[in-house]
Parts: sequence; C-alpha cells; structure tokens
Amino acid sequence: MTTPQNKTIAFTVPGEPTAKGRARSTKSGRHYTPDKTARYENLVKIIASQAMSDAFPFTVSGVDEFSHKNDIERLFTGAVILTFRAFFSVPESWSAKKKKSCLLGEIYPTKKPDIDNIEKALLDGMNGVVWRDDVQVVDVIKSKRFGSPARVEVEVTAL
Repeated sequence: MTTPQNKTIAFTVPGEPTAKGRARSTKSGRHYTPDKTARYENLVKIIASQAMSDAFPFTVSGVDEFSHKNDIERLFTGAVILTFRAFFSVPESWSAKKKKSCLLGEIYPTKKPDIDNIEKALLDGMNGVVWRDDVQVVDVIKSKRFGSPARVEVEVTAL
C-alpha cells in the first residue's frame, strides 16, 4: 500500500473561489453552516477525495478495495504544507484593456472574499479526506489573482 507520507497531491477546484461563511443560528438556537459554504466545502471534499484516490490507490489481488479503514490509512498523518492559488474571473463590465491587464497580473483582485476565508473553506473541505485535521498544516503559501477560468489550484505536500 502506498501512503501519502513524503508525497504531494495537487488538484483544482473549478469555479469562483468561495469564502467560508460565518455560522448562522436559528431563533431556536440551532447552529448551521450557510448553504453556499456547505456546497463549496462538499465540492472541495469530492475533488480532494478523487485526487487522493488517484495518487494513492488501494488494490488487493488486482481488485480495488474500498473501506473506511483504507480511507483513514490514505490520509496524511504528519505535518503538511498547503499551497493554493485562487483565480477570480475578470468582471465583464471592465474595459478590454483593463481585462488584459488583469490577466497579465498587473491588476490584483483586492475585493472580497478575503484570502484567509477562502483558506478556511479549503481546510474544512479537506478534513478527513486529505489529512485527519487541519492542525497538521504548518505552512501555507497562498495568492489571489485574476484568471480564466475561475478556479482554486491546491497542492498539499507532506514534510
């Protein structure tokens, strides 16, 4: 069995980068995660899970074996470095000249969402799929840029 220690996985989450939304409460006191956040974290979870399966397949006698135990063994268990690049689509209302400047990296996306809230959504989406818990992330390298198509490129490297 191949384990993720001393390895790197990479994957791309398509669509506009989405920030982790603040937890909400009902009048009755029940707490819940906003739908937009839950959908984005689920998307991250699905894509990260596929990347982990592709990078660290389990086979027994030539037949894929899937079990909860294998999923746990597939996780990064030590310290990791998270690198991500969030690419935002250029606003349609901007001039062709300004759009070109954005795509050349001369203009940066300085509007919301905050990069740290994008990070929180990614971290929570990868819990239990890439690593046991996001406390294992000891270094983060992150950036926000304009790009086409909108996406988040993610890389996780074991130390």
